[in-house]
Amino acid sequence: MLWRSFPPYQIMKKGIWFFSIVLCPYLLLQQTNGQTLEQSHQIGNIEGNVGDVLEDDPVGSLKVFVYELPSKYNEDLVEKDPRCLTHMFAAEIFMHRFLLSSPVRTLDPEKADWFYVPVYSTCHLTKSGLPLPFRSPQMVRSAIQQIASNWPYWNRTEGADHFFVVPHDFGACFHYQEEIAIKRGIMPLLQRATLIQTFGQKNHVCLKEGSIVITPYASPQRMQAHLLPPYIPRTIFVYFRGLLHDGINDPEGCHYARGARASLWLNFKNNPLFDISTYHPTTYYEDMQRAVFCLCPLGWAPWSPRLVEAVIFGCIPVIIADDIVLPFADAIPWEDIAVFVAENNVPKLDTILTSMPTEVILRKQKLLANPLTKQAVTFSEPAQPGDAFHQLLNGLARKLPHDGSIYLKPGEKILNWTAGPVEDLNPW
Repeated sequence: MLWRSFPPYQIMKKGIWFFSIVLCPYLLLQQTNGQTLEQSHQIGNIEGNVGDVLEDDPVGSLKVFVYELPSKYNEDLVEKDPRCLTHMFAAEIFMHRFLLSSPVRTLDPEKADWFYVPVYSTCHLTKSGLPLPFRSPQMVRSAIQQIASNWPYWNRTEGADHFFVVPHDFGACFHYQEEIAIKRGIMPLLQRATLIQTFGQKNHVCLKEGSIVITPYASPQRMQAHLLPPYIPRTIFVYFRGLLHDGINDPEGCHYARGARASLWLNFKNNPLFDISTYHPTTYYEDMQRAVFCLCPLGWAPWSPRLVEAVIFGCIPVIIADDIVLPFADAIPWEDIAVFVAENNVPKLDTILTSMPTEVILRKQKLLANPLTKQAVTFSEPAQPGDAFHQLLNGLARKLPHDGSIYLKPGEKILNWTAGPVEDLNPW
């Protein structure tokens, strides 16, 4: 393959790697970055990888009633700690704000297809900015009690036509360590509701059937502020910045990332093709725009904002997370724009990437350059047609009409209000 003709000593020149395969995408980007949105859409349809579903307009397909909960469940939390607006779980906040002014909102609950419960369950942060999910079940339970006591709609279906945004590591299992999350399981009161979550893994306790997997939040303004001028050549082959070992929560190194990140460091820390480190530079976003491949390994959970950032910056995502369920998979051609590497194949990563045919890499970069693909992973401010907000609404629209069996008979009860860990039953 082309890469093999460039051993490290041949491709190093004044500290910069020059790959002929890097320069080809550089020329390709000269062609695609200047295209109109219509031209890029034509690329998607010609290639058959960005279907019409990407542009589906949910307006007119559904109506959503937004519960007006006391502000202690949402905006008061943001006012107390504005950091919630910028962390990776902030989709719960922006989804609420989007729906309040969205044309799909209805003020008449009798006309609603869906009922949205605006609870910011991840807006409890440590001093270092990490979310504390331990009181989230108490908060959600309190909100459900609130709506069940003041409106008739929860009780008629026990939440089967309601949705919650639960963007924590393992969604409504409400814990960041997988072993404990599995033991907890999805909060019992949410068993009938539709869950909107960033966590997705096949055959996993914390992803129930009917859930909608969304992209993690990455600030569009921040990414926009770091955009480089067009036509910058990609002179980094493989790029990764992030935690490689969690010495605090996993001192023995047995659980974090199921060993995948530790394997990355062990095998490639001295490989000149791999620019990997725990150091997070101020040029992080610029570096991604100079890289051909951006590693997206699992951490405590299989997902991270790197996936969104890689797509926005045109860096081919290398997804290392077995059985991951990717966001908006019916609209975004993940198989065509990303590379998937099994966790146990991490030691072979250099061979896998260097042996990839040039035309495959160019095709992935061409698809990544399509503005429709970038739009679909972004929670735009303000919302734009085809963005992550609209992909989420499309997911809800496709679940309509509701089956008549979701409506309970008078006096019928399915959910157990006293089920779950004892601590979750404490008042919030």
